[in-house]
Amino acid sequence: MTTQTPARPGVSLDALLAAKDRRALRQADWLKHYQQPVISLTLVTPGEMKDSIRYRNTMGVALQACDQLLWQHRWQVLDRQVLWLPTGPEAMWCVAHPAAEIKAHSAALEQTHPLGRLWDIDVICPQNGPVGRQSLGGSQRRCLLCDEPAHACSRSRRHPQAQVIARVEKLIDDWFARD
Repeated sequence: MTTQTPARPGVSLDALLAAKDRRALRQADWLKHYQQPVISLTLVTPGEMKDSIRYRNTMGVALQACDQLLWQHRWQVLDRQVLWLPTGPEAMWCVAHPAAEIKAHSAALEQTHPLGRLWDIDVICPQNGPVGRQSLGGSQRRCLLCDEPAHACSRSRRHPQAQVIARVEKLIDDWFARD
């Protein structure tokens, strides 16, 4: 199922938090209903603008990459949902396969695809909750602008927001201009 919403300018922090709460409720519903891991995909979109043609195109590439990953491994997809929201695109899959292996492959996808750094692919196990990169021996995500952990730079606001947004837009523009 796909729900389309027209592109809109910036969103408030309250709207972002409400969207995060609704996403967590959808995830919990699927985990309870299917009793299988859930993959949740969102984008890294710094700033107030969360819905743009640039971000929708980036999500399209992410959806294709995730669908291809699932297909290549022949993992059974029990459900799939894509939402095009003013707070940013979101997608979920429920997959009948061990969560740790799904996370390992999705983390590799985030690390190897040229746009993967802009994808936030979470994997949630119905028994143990979110599967983190570090639990699988992986490293923390790095900042888009320096080599520090991304969460540290984000929380401390180490870099001007305009500089981070410009880096995100350059990654996207470089990908789509490659042909």
